[in-house]
Amino acid sequence: MYAEPGIIRKIIEGTGDTWAVVGLSSNERRPAFGVAEVLQRHGKRVVPVHPKAETVHGEKGYASLAEIPFPVDVVDVFVRSELAGAVADEAVAIGAEAVWFQLGVIDEGAYERTRDAGLLMVMDRCPAIEIPRLR
Repeated sequence: MYAEPGIIRKIIEGTGDTWAVVGLSSNERRPAFGVAEVLQRHGKRVVPVHPKAETVHGEKGYASLAEIPFPVDVVDVFVRSELAGAVADEAVAIGAEAVWFQLGVIDEGAYERTRDAGLLMVMDRCPAIEIPRLR
């Protein structure tokens, strides 16, 4: 429902390979940890974004998207829905190509703003589920 046909494929296969994962920490019990592992296995560079700015899966973490000193292609969002819109706005501000809201993360206003700004947008989906479907 929150992804036009072909958008998931376009994000996974057609954007660059640097994914900032907002909400990714070293807590192995959190879904972001496992999804980041799947992304790495499929050739994506995963950049942790979390207030603790921890190194996760061998990648240096940053406290915010604005602190990342290199281009980010996709912003994968693992925060509560009420916080996700601000993250989407930050993704637009840093020049990302796409924003991906994880399962259960829904903000229709952010979805519209992000798309209106020219970014690809998927909401309420998980790339760890979608990648195997594409192959």
